[in-house]
Amino acid sequence: MRPRIALPADTLGEATNIINERNAAFAPRPVVEAIVAAGGLPVILPTVDPDLVADYLPLFDGVAFLGGADVDPTFYQEEPHLQLGKTDRKRDLFEMALLKAAIDSNKAVLGICRGLQLINVTLGGTLYQDLGENPSAKIKHSQAAFGNQVTHHVTVTAGSHLAQITGERLLVNSRHHQAAKTIALDLTVTARADDQVVEAVESTASDQILAVQWHPENLFKHEETAMGIFTNLIKRAADRT
Repeated sequence: MRPRIALPADTLGEATNIINERNAAFAPRPVVEAIVAAGGLPVILPTVDPDLVADYLPLFDGVAFLGGADVDPTFYQEEPHLQLGKTDRKRDLFEMALLKAAIDSNKAVLGICRGLQLINVTLGGTLYQDLGENPSAKIKHSQAAFGNQVTHHVTVTAGSHLAQITGERLLVNSRHHQAAKTIALDLTVTARADDQVVEAVESTASDQILAVQWHPENLFKHEETAMGIFTNLIKRAADRT
């Protein structure tokens, strides 16, 4: 049986004339395709009351926290910055509960973009609400290029789990205006852009959590390192089953 990978859903917030699409739960098609191509089976989880998270646990072997709205800054004891984007507190609460339950249940965890930030905040870290707050940020991290094209380099820590997948230097795509600031104690930074913005974190004591700031789901069809991030998730999920 293919390892089942949970994809916590985003919510369609745009106006639509089709009543069944109003506030519909969805996952990005490229992530679904990447999970299948890597040997897994995607399972989309609509946002529900956090008290129901335990009932979701038997349905999956690993979980990928995906891109989307900014994490509500009140979860790391800050008030909203003028440059804060759209937030979704209900999604934050659900995903935080799901992450904690997944960790306690020894499920494999992947974070992508917002997913990295959500993981860091849930475990006790903080964010730059906008990269304008970070004096070292000099690179364009919200690219104008097509999303399936790479635009800037990252350097990966030698010996890290990520380095075993990607090597120590690679080009990535980039669509974010926030970034990890203070890193949670259970995580370690394993990749940075050339302006020192955090680009990846992973578990300090195991290979349970790996999170990247870029979007490998938009690159996996033509970038071997991007495909490797998903095949690694499937392997980690299978090893824990």
